[in-house]
Amino acid sequence: MPVTRDIAATYRGPRKVMQRLLDMGQREDRALIFVMAACVITFIAQWPYLARRAHLEDVELNGLLAGSLMAWIIVAPLLLYVLAWFSHVLARLVGGKGSYYSARIALFWAFLATSPLMLLHGLMRGFIGTGTQEQIIGLVWLGCFLWFWLAGLWQAERA
Repeated sequence: MPVTRDIAATYRGPRKVMQRLLDMGQREDRALIFVMAACVITFIAQWPYLARRAHLEDVELNGLLAGSLMAWIIVAPLLLYVLAWFSHVLARLVGGKGSYYSARIALFWAFLATSPLMLLHGLMRGFIGTGTQEQIIGLVWLGCFLWFWLAGLWQAERA
């Protein structure tokens, strides 16, 4: 199934999609592409806000983009790998039977599946600015991310 259909299906049933991803076999390249795609989309989602900030604060846009690029393409994937490792260790302490790979897939897929909301959040910040609407979209993103991640981790650690 294409990734876009899997993303849409995740909003209807994250555990079924996670099981389908785990049934595809353990391939680290799949996990890496999930986390990198999610980070690239998040970097792109920052562009409207960074352009707005550069315009309003009379700051060089290239510097802001370079900092965001470094944060989302270099640092964030490493931090997400550490977070996935930590979540698997915690799951093992409470009886989880999954693997480090399944914990990575659960986290990385949750991040990728919520990327459309991240793009919407970026547009809100860029065109409307910070405020109540931006915070609501941010909370919706956070709620969906936690739902997808915890449901996926639950499914992954049951194996």
